Amino acid sequence: MSRKSNVAIIGAGLAGCEAAWQLASRNIPVTLFEMRPKLTTPAHQTGNLAELVCSNSFKSVDTSNAHGLLKAEMECANSLIIESAKKNSVPAGSALAVDRALFSAEIKYKLSALESCEVILREVTDINVLLKDYSYVIVAAGPLMSDALSESLKLLLDDEELYFYDAIAPVVYADSIDMDIAFKASRYDKGEADYINCPMNREQYEELVNNLVSAKKVPFKDFEQAKHFEGCLPVEVLAKRGIDALAFGAMKPVGLNNPKTGEQHHAVLQLRQENQDASLYNLVGCQTRMTWPEQKRVFRMIPGLENCEFARLGSMHRNTYVNAPNQLNTNLSLKVNNKVFLAGQITGVEGYTESSSMGLWAALNVYQALQGNQYLEVNPETMIGGLVNYLQTASPKRFQPMNANFGLLQALPGKKIKNKKEKRKLQAELALSTWKSQLRQLGIPLPEIVFG
Repeated sequence: MSRKSNVAIIGAGLAGCEAAWQLASRNIPVTLFEMRPKLTTPAHQTGNLAELVCSNSFKSVDTSNAHGLLKAEMECANSLIIESAKKNSVPAGSALAVDRALFSAEIKYKLSALESCEVILREVTDINVLLKDYSYVIVAAGPLMSDALSESLKLLLDDEELYFYDAIAPVVYADSIDMDIAFKASRYDKGEADYINCPMNREQYEELVNNLVSAKKVPFKDFEQAKHFEGCLPVEVLAKRGIDALAFGAMKPVGLNNPKTGEQHHAVLQLRQENQDASLYNLVGCQTRMTWPEQKRVFRMIPGLENCEFARLGSMHRNTYVNAPNQLNTNLSLKVNNKVFLAGQITGVEGYTESSSMGLWAALNVYQALQGNQYLEVNPETMIGGLVNYLQTASPKRFQPMNANFGLLQALPGKKIKNKKEKRKLQAELALSTWKSQLRQLGIPLPEIVFG
């Protein structure tokens, strides 16, 4: 295959690595560009491929959950991200959480083993320059792309960029947690007791909330405005919504009776295992833009964390995405240039699995184009199709990033089903059946599915 038939992929995050895998494993020559570690971002700490900068959790693996269904669909398509996550998982109840370092190493190993995949560590500043040497370009640079690349994309789109803010939760060392106070349990006793739980009575909880609200925050720059994504709000923003907002949200105590006392506390902060050695734990739901000294002060008010040591403090960064209904075709190519595809969060999805799935979708469509075949049909009976359909049909005036959820799926044909559990089970069965049929038409062999 000539150089002009190669595909350039900008960004070796989740979506970029997934796209590279989907193409290179089909013997399509791919050049994967990554600017790190030479040029880093406010959120990344390493130059690793597919570095996870927020949580280490890919969320549920149950197909009756939207995130679990999306994973199952990706696994049907031989997803590199899902396979690597499963291989390097850590205990997390019914969720799929990973050891970050081992996960990234697995991605690097898999891609390095493909002769058709070349990784180049340098910044891409001009998309049009790449189009002179490559048949297609997939921009999977993520929401923290460099200023130069952002300007290049903006010129292509002839549109101002949109952005919101994404906040990262702190991580503490396990041996610094007071287990005489904290207890291990998973909500509703699902799976093993994988979470560490810090209990609070009403007085302790309300003191925490008041301090979250009054704590000093990192200010926005003059040209920026606070535009948070609802699915990843800083804990202090939620606290400001009302004294009980967190007790009914991220710190809800339901399903978490203390095995030491049998008591259900007024509020509970859960900590999720970060690595396979269980030496690090993430403060679930505590993404924040408090200053680092304030984070140490406020989070150490939580019972069990009075003397905790932080392996990573929380931070906040800007996320960039395009106005997908105005800018993208159903195959994720730009309406202004069908040789340029977008993948990952920049398309307007939110979440690890969602971003990875857009890398998969873009790559399969590029593959179809290279083979002279029609692009994939967007079928909203599937979760992947539902996400792409949302990017096409959402209101351009009020467009905001979207997580996987059953509301994206097309209504079940026939009689309405009132039981939500049964309805979701049927929706998941239909989604997987439909998606498998689409993959068979592409000649993709189907592996055995273990999620569900």
